Amino acid sequence: MIRCMMTAATGMEAQQLYMDTISNNLSNVNTTAFKRSKVEFQDLMYQTLREPGIRNFEGSMAPSGIETGLGVKPSATQKIFEQGQLNRTENELDWAVQGEGLYQIMLPDGTLAYTRDGAFKRSSDGTIVSSSGFMLYPQVTIPEQSSELTVSADGHVSVRLPGEDTSTDIGQVELVRFVNPSGLKSLGGNLYTQSDASGDPVVSTPGEEGAGTILQKYTESSNVQIVEEMVNMISAQRAFEIISKSIQVSEEMMQVANNLKR
Repeated sequence: MIRCMMTAATGMEAQQLYMDTISNNLSNVNTTAFKRSKVEFQDLMYQTLREPGIRNFEGSMAPSGIETGLGVKPSATQKIFEQGQLNRTENELDWAVQGEGLYQIMLPDGTLAYTRDGAFKRSSDGTIVSSSGFMLYPQVTIPEQSSELTVSADGHVSVRLPGEDTSTDIGQVELVRFVNPSGLKSLGGNLYTQSDASGDPVVSTPGEEGAGTILQKYTESSNVQIVEEMVNMISAQRAFEIISKSIQVSEEMMQVANNLKR
C-alpha cells in the first residue's frame, strides 16, 4: 500500500507538469509565432516478482510473469513547429515566414539566436531590430528619408530613395533551418538557440533549398488550438483527480489493516 501511494504520487506530479505545459500554451495563445509544446510520458521501472517463462516445481513454464509498475515520468516536452495562421497587418515591417525557417537575431554578446517572430521594428539609426531591440542578422539598415520599403518573397529588401525613380536594394534576409527544430532551446522572448539535439543551422535564401518564403505586411499567429488545449486540461484534471483517489483508497486500506489488532 505504501508502494501504491508512491506510484500514485509520480502520476500526480506528471499530471501537474502536463497542466503547467497546457497553461503555458494557453497563456501564449496571442503571442506572435508562438509554438505550442506537447508533453510525452514514459512508465518507470518495474518490480519483478516472477520472471516471465520461469518453470515451476512441476516443470511447466509460466506463460507470463508478475510485474508491478512503479509509476510514470515525463520523457520530453516537444515544441510543435507547425505553421500558425497568417494575419494581415498593413505594417511594412511585419514579415511572416510562410513555410520552414527562422530569422537570425544577433544578441548583445555576439551570439546568434533564432525566431519565427517577424514583427520587426526600426531603431534610432534605421537598423531593423526585433521587438526586444536585438538586431536582425545579416544587418539591414534603412536609409534616412527613404520610402516604400519592400521585402520580396525571396528576402530582397529595397527602398525608394529621394530623387530616384527605381527601388534600391539595401539588404538580403536569410532564413535558417534545423534538422531537428524541436531540439532548439527556448530562451523566452520568442527566441531559440542551437543545441546538440537540434543540429547545425542550415542558412538558406528564402524560397530555396526547402526554406519558406517571406510575406510582407503579415504576422504569424500562435499555433495553439484553444479547444484542443481545453480538452487536454479536462483530461489532466480528471486524471489528477482519479490518481489522488487511489492515494485516499490506499490510506483507507492501511487504516483497516491497522485496526485488525483491536
